[in-house]
Amino acid sequence: MALRIRLSKFGRTHHPIYRIVVMDSRSPREGRYVDILGTYDPKRKELLDIKPEKVKEWLEKGAELTDRAKSILKNAKII
Repeated sequence: MALRIRLSKFGRTHHPIYRIVVMDSRSPREGRYVDILGTYDPKRKELLDIKPEKVKEWLEKGAELTDRAKSILKNAKII
């Protein structure tokens, strides 16, 4: 099972909010996730609740970052 740290969409119409989650790479965007690492609001361009220790823990376990998740976490100076 290849794990990826990626975004999962939730929120309401015309105001999406994304969860930063650890998922199997084959699951759909709103599919089952293994762990929630935080949330991201693209309208305000800010991370709402991020757990940097969990992000580092999953990266050590071998989870890969998607391009979008990598840019968000890099802008927040977490990785």
